[in-house]
Amino acid sequence: MILITDGGSTKCDWIVVDTNGNQLHEKIRTKGLNPAILKEKKLKKIIRSSDELMQFNHQVTHVFFYGAGCGTEKPKLMLTEALMSIFINAEIDVQEDTMAAVRATLNHKDEAAVVCIMGTGSNCSYYDGEHLHQRVVSLGYSLMDDASGNYYGKELIKDFYFNKMPEDIKVAFEHKYNLDADYIKYNLYKQPNPNAYLASFAEFMFLNKDSDYIRDMIKNGIRVFADHMIFQYRQELKSVPVHFAGSIAFFAEQEIREVADELGFTVGNFERRPIEGLVTYHTNQL
Repeated sequence: MILITDGGSTKCDWIVVDTNGNQLHEKIRTKGLNPAILKEKKLKKIIRSSDELMQFNHQVTHVFFYGAGCGTEKPKLMLTEALMSIFINAEIDVQEDTMAAVRATLNHKDEAAVVCIMGTGSNCSYYDGEHLHQRVVSLGYSLMDDASGNYYGKELIKDFYFNKMPEDIKVAFEHKYNLDADYIKYNLYKQPNPNAYLASFAEFMFLNKDSDYIRDMIKNGIRVFADHMIFQYRQELKSVPVHFAGSIAFFAEQEIREVADELGFTVGNFERRPIEGLVTYHTNQL
C-alpha cells in the first residue's frame, strides 16, 4: 500500500493506492505540514488528527511525501522522523515540492524543463532530464516567494493600508475580509502558518480579475518572479519550456503567458494539483 502526499503550507492532499495504482480511498486532506515553519510535535498532531489517515498507518509500506519547506536538510529530516513514528511499517521518502511539480508536469520522464511552483509559496528549478538543479535556496515567505499566494496577500493588504487601491476594489476588499490592524497582526505574529493566512487573501484577485488594478498586480508579481527565479536559468531557457504547478499559476495562466511573451520565455504545461500525476509515476517505479 502506497501513500502519496502533496504537502503545502495551507493544506496536504493524501492519496492511498495499491501497487497497481488503484486508489483505495477518496483523497484525504489535512492541514498543511511545512516543517520549516511547524515543530515536530505539531506535525505529528496534524497527521494523527485524521482518522482517515490513521486507519492505514500500519498497512502502508511506502510514503512518498512532497512538501513545501522540505528543500533543506534539517526540516526534511524532522518531517521524515515524524512520518516514521506514525507509519511504522513504511519506507519514507521526503522530497521538496518542486520535485512533485517536475514529475507531474513533464511530458515524459526524460524531458528537460524549468519548473515553477506558484501556490501558497513559490519556487523554481531546472530539471535536466535526470537531476534537479536549484540555484536559489528558498528563504521562505518573508524574504522570497514572489508571485505566490502569500506574496499577493501582502501586496493587497499593503495597498489597502497605503490607500493605493481603487475605491471600488477597496470597498469590496474591506467587505470580504477582517482588516482590523490588531486582527491582522495577531494572525501574522501570534498564530501558526502566517504564510497561509496571507495566501488566503489571494482568492480576492481571481474574483476581481476584470479590474486593471488586479491584472497589473498579478503581472507585476510574475515579472518579479521571472527576474528573481526563472531567469536564474537564462541559458537553459533558450532550449526548454517553463512548466507551472500550483493554484496561483493555474488561475493566472493568461497573465503568465502574457508576461512570457513580453520577457521572451516559452510556457509549457500547467498543473493545478500535482498529486494525480504522482500516482502513475510511483506505481511505475515499484
